[in-house]
Amino acid sequence: DHRPALGAGSLCLPSFFLAGKRSHAKMKGAAFLLALAGSAAAFAPSAQPKTSLVVAHGALDGIPGSTNPIPQFDPLNLAECGTTETLNWFRAAELKNGRSAMVAVTGYLVQGAGIHFPGMLSIKQDISFESLSSLKPMEQWAAVPAEGKAQILLTCLIAELVTEARKPHYMKGGPMPTIVFPMIDFSGVDAETLKRRQDSELNNGRLAMIAIMSFFSAAYIPGSVPALINNPAF
Repeated sequence: DHRPALGAGSLCLPSFFLAGKRSHAKMKGAAFLLALAGSAAAFAPSAQPKTSLVVAHGALDGIPGSTNPIPQFDPLNLAECGTTETLNWFRAAELKNGRSAMVAVTGYLVQGAGIHFPGMLSIKQDISFESLSSLKPMEQWAAVPAEGKAQILLTCLIAELVTEARKPHYMKGGPMPTIVFPMIDFSGVDAETLKRRQDSELNNGRLAMIAIMSFFSAAYIPGSVPALINNPAF
């Protein structure tokens, strides 16, 4: 028998190659898993810093509008429903809506009293300011041409964009929105006087919001506001 004997060394060679192949396959699998994990991490959202949802205790202390007889009036706990940025947003919304309401109430009372501008509102449609003054305020608005309403709404939009574009934004610690039309400079007013004026503006704005809601209710639901029954403006 001239066949070579299979000794221990000849048996170890196939085993060595098989083990090497298995190890190589495992390395390929590990490399594939690492590559897959890396690609997934590339598309995963980056960790964002958590914003505290806790508003500091006493956040309403001393802020404009927190006045007697009911300081820190917040029956719905709006100051605690979000972050400090949320509270600033609520404060700005109250301030701007209060200003709009004061303008609306003033306009309603002026129109209801029959006071009007001279001249024509629309030459094309032959509408004079005097002809509108014979109508009730809600009827006057309905009679304004679409172009006139668009101009009024556009002016409101411009004022809103101007206040929202100012840096730093009021939600990020900047000052509360100021009046755009007309621009008023309060830089020379001392802190105590400014605080008193801010309190007055907010309190008057709150009253105006209640008043304009009453006006709308009286105009569209007769008898809903007893104090305004039989008033010719409604």
